[in-house]
Amino acid sequence: MKRFALLFIFAALSLSSLSAQRNWELGAGAGLASYFGDLNPFFTVKHPGPAINLLARKNFDGRICLRLNAGFAHVWADDAQSASDYAQARNLRFQSNVLEGSAIIEFNFQDFHGDSRDDADISPYLFAGAGMMYFNPQTRYNDVLYDLQPLGTEGQAPGQEYSLFSPVVILGIGLKFHVDYHWSWNVELGHRATFTDYLDDVSGSYANVQTVGDYNGTIAAALSDRSIEISDVRLGGNGRQRGDSSTKDSYMMLTVGFSYRFMPLHCPAY
Repeated sequence: MKRFALLFIFAALSLSSLSAQRNWELGAGAGLASYFGDLNPFFTVKHPGPAINLLARKNFDGRICLRLNAGFAHVWADDAQSASDYAQARNLRFQSNVLEGSAIIEFNFQDFHGDSRDDADISPYLFAGAGMMYFNPQTRYNDVLYDLQPLGTEGQAPGQEYSLFSPVVILGIGLKFHVDYHWSWNVELGHRATFTDYLDDVSGSYANVQTVGDYNGTIAAALSDRSIEISDVRLGGNGRQRGDSSTKDSYMMLTVGFSYRFMPLHCPAY
């Protein structure tokens, strides 16, 4: 009985200590996003767009955190700004807002839960996670902004268009800065690998322009091969390469953010 009592007291103290460290944080960040894919195949960061993220973080101890993340990014690219002669002749362009929801595990290299004077004021960290994203590629034609997915620009028949939802896998690095008992700042760079090749509405081969027009009209036909806008000869032809279907699209987010800890209250000792 005495051993049981001692074991119970030890377990209660352990759980109490663990609970004190398991604090929640709410935060937000803003920065830049960049897209990589068929219109930017060399991973150059030359088409930045705005990025925003909101987070709720559960600190299990000073090292391991679980983060629920909601993000927004605006990505875009334009063949006219490419160094490739082929891409310039292809003459495609797109823009898309991306909405992302994810669950992420963070690992701090230093103790960083903020309720002890011995905790680090600065800690690098790694993070990895997964989630879902929604995207909607668009392009401007004759001063009108068109949604590209319903137009089937690569010959998709009505009802066979690609999905506007895709899983994402997230990997990244960051640096946290402790400000005071509640507040901290962070800088992080995260890469998002998607499971779609249509973030930019470009994936495989050119379809027959007449077929695209029969399916979805003259605007769809015009946007399926825009090389004719800058040349007397069409670059595309039925089955000719339009994009690289062997790789998926991705994007990254570089953000600076802050978070607020809801720390447990410590009773004074007598």
